[in-house]
Amino acid sequence: MNDAFDRLTIAERASLTSGSSMWRTQAIDRAGIPSITLSDGPHGLRRQPDGADHLGVGHSLPATCFPPAVALGSSWDPGLVQRVGSALGVEARSMDVQVLLGPGINIKRSPLCGRNFEYLSEDPHLSGVLGAALVEGIQSEGVGACPKHFAVNNQETDRLRVSVEVDERTLREIYLPAFEHVVTSAEPWLVMCAYNRVNGVYASQHRWLLTEVLREEWGFAGVVVSDWGAVSDRVEALRAGLDLEMPTSGGATDGQLVAAVQDGTLDPALLDQAARRVVHLAGRAVIGGAFDAGDHHRLAREVAAQCAVLLKNDGVLPLDRDGSIAVVGELARTPRYQGAGSSQIVPTRLDDALSELRALAGRDLPFAPGYPLDGDRSAPGLVKEARGIARNADTTVVFLGLPAGAESEGYDRTGLDLPPGQVDLLRAVAETGTRVVVVLSNGGVVQVAEWDHLAAAVLEGWLLGQAGGGALADVLFGVVNPSGRLAETIPLRLADTPSYLNFPGDPGSVRYGEGVFVGYRYHDAVGGPVSYPFGHGLSYTEFGYAHLEADVTGDDERLRAEVSVRITNLGERPGQEVVQLYVSAPSQVVRRPEHELRGFRKVALDPGQSATVRFELGWRDFAYFHPVRRSWTVEPGTAVIHVGGSSRDIRQSLLVKLDITPVRERVTPDSPLEEWVAVPGGLEVLLREMRPPAETGLARSRFLTDGSLRTMGSVPLRRLARFPGAYLDPDRLDELAAEVNAKAQP
Repeated sequence: MNDAFDRLTIAERASLTSGSSMWRTQAIDRAGIPSITLSDGPHGLRRQPDGADHLGVGHSLPATCFPPAVALGSSWDPGLVQRVGSALGVEARSMDVQVLLGPGINIKRSPLCGRNFEYLSEDPHLSGVLGAALVEGIQSEGVGACPKHFAVNNQETDRLRVSVEVDERTLREIYLPAFEHVVTSAEPWLVMCAYNRVNGVYASQHRWLLTEVLREEWGFAGVVVSDWGAVSDRVEALRAGLDLEMPTSGGATDGQLVAAVQDGTLDPALLDQAARRVVHLAGRAVIGGAFDAGDHHRLAREVAAQCAVLLKNDGVLPLDRDGSIAVVGELARTPRYQGAGSSQIVPTRLDDALSELRALAGRDLPFAPGYPLDGDRSAPGLVKEARGIARNADTTVVFLGLPAGAESEGYDRTGLDLPPGQVDLLRAVAETGTRVVVVLSNGGVVQVAEWDHLAAAVLEGWLLGQAGGGALADVLFGVVNPSGRLAETIPLRLADTPSYLNFPGDPGSVRYGEGVFVGYRYHDAVGGPVSYPFGHGLSYTEFGYAHLEADVTGDDERLRAEVSVRITNLGERPGQEVVQLYVSAPSQVVRRPEHELRGFRKVALDPGQSATVRFELGWRDFAYFHPVRRSWTVEPGTAVIHVGGSSRDIRQSLLVKLDITPVRERVTPDSPLEEWVAVPGGLEVLLREMRPPAETGLARSRFLTDGSLRTMGSVPLRRLARFPGAYLDPDRLDELAAEVNAKAQP
């Protein structure tokens, strides 16, 4: 292949770095270089017939629609997610697809993001672990995975040009770690860059992101592909580290690369490097195969049942199959099972909850639609009918949720409320005296504080894919014990969310003013009330926590902590508990969150059974990103390890000592006076250098007195040297800094 590549013309090499059509890469037959097919995902194959365009939603080949990421994130189960990935890989091979464009691992910065149904969590650790599991599953079948959208693509408003204004600490701690974990642990074949700009530079042209961080720091060796239509300047993009522009530009931008090479403004080695990566990608895929649609549908049902989150339950669930039950809500009969946009799948079949509830009950449960799907207000006749069947039922299951038009790729939501007509219906049903069970269908969180007091139980069903109807029936009747946990906080109201004043930003830019305080990191730091916290989810049994222990070894970057805790099923039903580990680490330099998720395990236990759950923490799990030194930093002191059932359901905590050598600060001529004084040896040098002449009768410069240090401490030494009375030679500042820094070395 190398000999064949060496014989390619510059034009042919350029053509390899862009698509030949909407979904295929360029083939060069004379060199034996094949074309490969990329397909939208990430929760199913949107394999469009050859010749179809990018927006041909609804016209793709039938494929299994697994639960979207909003649901998979709530499974907290990497093994389960990996099984989904493997099934996706099998289906991709069967449809002659070599690359699946997913998973989406962007952070849910705001619940208003219209594409949140495609993303896993508000937390980078959870997103990274589950994203890596999906990549591993897909690629185990010889199909390339492509995590997206790199980076800080957290809104749909103005997404093709908006500049995200964000500091490096926030990037490093919140928006990059999920990508870092996926890249370093699962080694995806591709990474897709985002549409937006990052601090003024398009992601497709951002050399720091695509080359310095992604390749040089994390060791990514695959192909960087653009989001479809994301490239603004093809030459600058290739120079920054973008290998493959999609879709085809009809040769126009290929010509720009050729011209840049010929006039000497583009290093031909960069073009060769990108083209070779694409050639290598084309040779990796496994072709062919078949899948059993029935088996995959059963898997989709199993997965969906583990993703539903029981938010509230006063004992009404699980339902008694012989009980008096009514079903209300059009969404029970006409399911919303996926989001709109490029991830929209044509399912192989589709279950609805009403039919599945009737099947498990073994009889024809009464049903009333209650509201139209296309309206905000319910018709009085529909409400009257619903009240009528509810009045005669001991328990009424009410299906509520967001209409399809409320959330989609391409635009953001404007609020968190359910349609008013649905809330009116719920009130009308509750007034009959029936016990109400609410089942939600939504791709992003909805406000529940206004109405959840009307319900005896609330089951967050998210968007559960084509088998979601059966999965909901399984959970409601107790065939499956609910084990989903919230991957994002449900706030009391939109105004309580950390990005409220900075979403979606001003024209052309959005400022991430909340910094690292995203999701539960914000809510728990300020102690504000929420409807349901991050990590929350109930079960039909109870779990006990005991014997939290930690064995800490090593020092500095060799620091390790082996943590264990004993979990016991205290109830009478088999169930699964999601054991969550949070870390509170010290800092005297920056404000840190109260605690951060650093580990989780989903453990299945029979009644009365116990198991020891183990975690391993490393130095990085206690670190923050120092905004001045631009490096990961752990400060010495005492950290706290917490385990529990949510960020606010901490069952046990343990203090651990961090054996860390304090980082010695370094100074420069532009460091402020207070930093020079604080560094070991700094004050000694300044007292020697800033010595007043004998005739002044002063023992030291007035700037080194306690009072002046408080008022002038923030002045950089280079500027202070110009002040009368400083007695400091500006030409010697570099020499003095070197002397102080040498003394500060351990």
